[in-house]
Amino acid sequence: MADTGWPGCAKSLKGVILDMCGVLYDSGEGDGVAIHGSVEAVKKLKASDLQLRFCTNETQASRETFVAKLQRLGFDISVSEVFSPAPAAVAVLKDRCLRPHLLVYDGLLPEFDSVDKTNPNCVVIGDAAEKFSYQNLNDAFRVLIGLEKPVLFSLGQGRYYKETDGLKLDVGVYMKALEYACDLKAEVIGKPSPTFFQSVLNDMGLQPHEALMIGDDLVNDVGGAQHCGMKGVQVRTGKYRPSDEKHPTVTADGTCGQPGSGCGHDPQSEALSTP
Repeated sequence: MADTGWPGCAKSLKGVILDMCGVLYDSGEGDGVAIHGSVEAVKKLKASDLQLRFCTNETQASRETFVAKLQRLGFDISVSEVFSPAPAAVAVLKDRCLRPHLLVYDGLLPEFDSVDKTNPNCVVIGDAAEKFSYQNLNDAFRVLIGLEKPVLFSLGQGRYYKETDGLKLDVGVYMKALEYACDLKAEVIGKPSPTFFQSVLNDMGLQPHEALMIGDDLVNDVGGAQHCGMKGVQVRTGKYRPSDEKHPTVTADGTCGQPGSGCGHDPQSEALSTP
């Protein structure tokens, strides 16, 4: 039975993992916009005795570029605290001697500079945004269908995310198209992959029950964390939809009101309400 409020959800808490887009900020034109109260919430978490990491499926920029953007928005964040799919994908590609055909946003390409991309024997897709044209998807399809043992890596599997001008389709939609066309199952790198969450826990030196995940995506943030043994809290910002609270398979351990709403708390700050 999920906990229904604070502080029950935060007992024995030693670390907090924050999603970024939709929790700390809404992406969009320029650097995007920080969500009200989120900069202060990160400061409070860093001033506490809790360990703090940031876990994102952001795949439109390198970690360095992405973190620099968050710093300009006022966040106290360093590259070493941020876990994103691209570096994990590079490690997998090198370990398995795979040469990728990349269908990713141009800003992410530098992450793959150290990887051999000649004569591809797999495909990697990320949130390519407008790069998800028919031609580019078909090129990826042709690489996969031409392989004896096709391998598709997806940097996350989100359905959609929120920018300042509204909701946008995410990589999971295009992953499903390639899965269907090639009759295969993609390997997901990023949330909700247990391996991805475990890498964050390992970095903090914590057991799953000692960590709390806070995100706006009920399935990939909250459900993924719960599958690993962590508690998961959903914020009512970003891609949150009221229907999430009646989801048939995933129930958050807590749901925090939007900053400035009647609850009077920033969603991230409520994680500090430990006994």
